[in-house]
Amino acid sequence: MTVGQVGGAYGVQGWVRIVSFTDPPSNLLDYQPWHLRLKGADGREPHWQPCLAQAIRPHGDGFVARFREVADRDAALRLSGAEIGVPESCLPAPGDGEFYWRDLIGLRVVDQNGVELGVVGELMPTGIHDVLVVQGGKQGGEAVLIPFVSAHVGAVRIQDGVIEVHWEAPQ
Repeated sequence: MTVGQVGGAYGVQGWVRIVSFTDPPSNLLDYQPWHLRLKGADGREPHWQPCLAQAIRPHGDGFVARFREVADRDAALRLSGAEIGVPESCLPAPGDGEFYWRDLIGLRVVDQNGVELGVVGELMPTGIHDVLVVQGGKQGGEAVLIPFVSAHVGAVRIQDGVIEVHWEAPQ
């Protein structure tokens, strides 16, 4: 599961900037071991590779890290854009009413009248609340944006593949 990304080189001694995708961002530090999804060289597919962080420290709104395998700025630059992933078994089970985004993507979305609005294509963070981006419904290719708040989202039944919402389907 992707939990962050390498932003780029930091300094000349092999440190890299790290962007956390976790909430709160410091949760990234709790998940180990890290794997980096490295760009494939010579036309090869990107691949996941275990990577040991020797040191990590807060920096600005993210972190900087130094990996054992990265000795200088040139090696750090090659990691730019690499995804940081951890095995799903490292993540805690979500609490009551909590969901991992990965579990919501692909679920069918139906309104209070049983009308299917489409499927969750992605979620968008807005800072205030997350937004479901519902695609493929009767709206002719236009996505429907539904705030992921209790006023609009009723039942989330992952086992049935459905999210029930209080929303008026576009005509």
